[in-house]
Amino acid sequence: MTVDLSGPLLNSLEKSKEAYKKAMAEGNFELAKEKALECYRILKALAKNVPDYTNVYLKRAKEWKKIAENVERKRVMERPEIETSNNFREYIETLISESHITWDSIGGLYEVKKLMKETIVLSGLRKPEAIKPWKGILLFGPPGTGKTLLASASANGLHATFFNIEVGKVISKYFGESSKIISALYDVARERSPSVIFMDEFDALSIARNGDASDASKRMLSTLLTELDGFKNEKDDNFVLTLAATNVPWEIDQAILSRFPRRIYVPLPDKKACMEILKIHMKDLDIANLSLSEIAEECVKRFYSGRDIANLCQLAIWNMIRDENKGLEKLINLPYEKLKERSLNIRAMEMEDFYNAFGKVKSPLTEKDIEKYEKWNSEYGE
Repeated sequence: MTVDLSGPLLNSLEKSKEAYKKAMAEGNFELAKEKALECYRILKALAKNVPDYTNVYLKRAKEWKKIAENVERKRVMERPEIETSNNFREYIETLISESHITWDSIGGLYEVKKLMKETIVLSGLRKPEAIKPWKGILLFGPPGTGKTLLASASANGLHATFFNIEVGKVISKYFGESSKIISALYDVARERSPSVIFMDEFDALSIARNGDASDASKRMLSTLLTELDGFKNEKDDNFVLTLAATNVPWEIDQAILSRFPRRIYVPLPDKKACMEILKIHMKDLDIANLSLSEIAEECVKRFYSGRDIANLCQLAIWNMIRDENKGLEKLINLPYEKLKERSLNIRAMEMEDFYNAFGKVKSPLTEKDIEKYEKWNSEYGE
């Protein structure tokens, strides 16, 4: 039976259009671009689901894609310029993050953690010249599986400088800024060695390889590939590890993929890992009445990621809080100092808390999605 999705899609389109208008009015060009691209994707979906209006929706989709490009142009032009070498370096300094995550605070992922630890340890040991450590690792898998936590633990374990890079802070299509930012990033990373550079949503960086990319984008990619190859500093003994993460590894260009011969699959947690994650997120609470085994089995059945399990625990905890603290919202008029004198009522967690929470946490993944990740892993992974 064919399911008509046009109604929900049209509702989503109207919400995205309103969000776009609001973002533009507030001067939030980054959000406006994101909402314009949402409109583009929804219209593409409508074109596919409503054959009678395919051409109309495709035309409107192109218009929204153009709007997104214009918003990006406006965003870049109104952003304060980064003009000098020192300014680039100052900008990179703002991307340094504090890392407090330890390997033990990451539930499950035993094989993944072992592979990453091996890579890091090998880099620091004295060794024959023929043994060369990996300079880059690609972490791939479904969203919410702990890729950022793994990168953070890598930096913390080494007491390394941790550069947590959001793609939007690196990509700039105008005036060649991206290329200069990449050069400054690796210069500062070498100076502050040992360093870990984490690039999330790495697949977005590789878009610049396609034929429609600007010259500035291609220069940025060329600079990044040169840094990953290490040709500029072949005899440099400084430790700089690049960790790239993606939810869609099949969209990464082969030339870029070749710079990451170590590709590690970060899968959804199995039952044992689910139980560990549940304990981590309820470590200060009484869980004696819970069947962690039963909850973990349900998490696996529902294709939950580590992030989903964290959300599940929070919802379950809030069920307990509301149960034990009737009329909690009525305390809103108390001064903050008075609130600090009071204590929250808590009780042992119960299975009922989780039964209610399960209905509110939906995984976007299907069995077919997992099969796609596993197939790519078998062909290109570790």
